Amino acid sequence: MLAPEQFLGFLLAAILLTASPGPDNLMVLGLGMSKGRRQGMVFGLGCALGCLSHTLLAVIGVSAVIAASPVAFTALRVGGGLYLVWLGYNALRSTGGQSAAGAAAPPQPLRSLFMKGLLANAINPKVVLFFLSLLPQFVIPANGDVPAQMLALGVTFTVQAAILFGLLGYFAGAVGGWLERKPDAGKWLDRLAGGVFIALGVKLIVSR
Repeated sequence: MLAPEQFLGFLLAAILLTASPGPDNLMVLGLGMSKGRRQGMVFGLGCALGCLSHTLLAVIGVSAVIAASPVAFTALRVGGGLYLVWLGYNALRSTGGQSAAGAAAPPQPLRSLFMKGLLANAINPKVVLFFLSLLPQFVIPANGDVPAQMLALGVTFTVQAAILFGLLGYFAGAVGGWLERKPDAGKWLDRLAGGVFIALGVKLIVSR
């Protein structure tokens, strides 16, 4: 369904974007450090699985726009590209001041933590916009079945996010200590991710 270079290119971008500092992974890190490995891993799994809802919305929404009007799809493509450029610009301006400190929540059952992560991600409109912007540019229409390709890409993103969040929750103590010793690490991760956002956004805008 996905060509090898298509899959690997998307996977590399997804890993980088997932690893860059943000509310989800900082919460996973904070919970893992303060409440334990299982709590951090369960919350991270919920966040990752929430991406499936955005995948379905992207598949349905983009497919409907393509079917309705080439002009509307061009508008969606350009708007999505500008959104990615805006995200990249903000990431480049980041001072790396984000921290996992204070991210921990009061003790909660594992089921509650899982649902909290799932819902927090699933109802986030910014993540919806992100998926609408990201997935289409890794689709190769010549390979056929565009919705199936987008679904496969979304599942790929979800699986890698679940693995990375799980590892982050499990090794939260070590990762937290490393970030404390290297306070500029978050800033450089943000800059790297910002460059990727801008490159992807420009590619989406100029693509035909």
